[in-house]
Amino acid sequence: MFSKTWTSKSTGDYSQKIERLKAEIQGADAILIGAGSGLSTSAGLTYGGERFLKYFSDFHEKYGITDMYSGGFYPIPSPEEYWAWWSRHIYYNRYDVTPGKPYADLLELVRGRNYFVLTTNVDHQFQLAGFDKVRLFYTQGDYGLWQCSEPCHQATYDNEAVVRRMIAEQVDMRVPSELIPRCPKCGKPMTMNLRCDNRFVQDAGWYAAARRYEEFLHRHRNGRILFLELGVGGNTPGIIKVPFLRMTAQNPRATYACVNLGEAITMRGLEEQSILLDADIGVVLSDLR
Repeated sequence: MFSKTWTSKSTGDYSQKIERLKAEIQGADAILIGAGSGLSTSAGLTYGGERFLKYFSDFHEKYGITDMYSGGFYPIPSPEEYWAWWSRHIYYNRYDVTPGKPYADLLELVRGRNYFVLTTNVDHQFQLAGFDKVRLFYTQGDYGLWQCSEPCHQATYDNEAVVRRMIAEQVDMRVPSELIPRCPKCGKPMTMNLRCDNRFVQDAGWYAAARRYEEFLHRHRNGRILFLELGVGGNTPGIIKVPFLRMTAQNPRATYACVNLGEAITMRGLEEQSILLDADIGVVLSDLR
């Protein structure tokens, strides 16, 4: 089924595709950016290898955890250890970071243009880089937010102050018991505001961003719109990739651009409307500038 539906073919060599994409960015009435984890990977926020071992070597040695992503699902036995893990996961991917160059380059490319960003990333890089928050819809949550694990109510809570204390005060892979967060309403444990099951809290800010996204689509889906997909993998294709391709197929004035090292694909029949760049996103964004 995959081979019959998808293709990695589009016209032109790398330099021709760069020039075509540059022209589309400059000429589009609207640009809808769809960003996945590949964009942050290009910015250096890798979840494995040397960076993982720098911050989590003790968890690797004790539990055999090999990367930050899988470690987020590991059944760590005590809440003190659980929050030692998650405070580091949050801190080193959300607070102790600077905006990556690919994000800064992307902002310069769309600055002053009519754009909107739909992203599954939860690391706050768009905000750190200076993107206008009202032009962002981060659908899958935010490392900087906690929610009730039940959840007993639909609200999220900023975690920065407590996370910084957890980092400063943890000893032997354990945070002090008094720092373990509990819901202010029901007293049950707090958890990350990350979409991994049907308990994910969509708060008022989430719904406001969803409305702005729908309004942007309503205004521009039939115009000359560029769907610019950056680093979107196969975990959640129904959020960015499939809708972008469907809307491109429905609008002959639309262009679909996919920049993804090793996964630059489009649907068969959309080759002429597609620009596929099988290359590092950071390199592509730098070349576009």
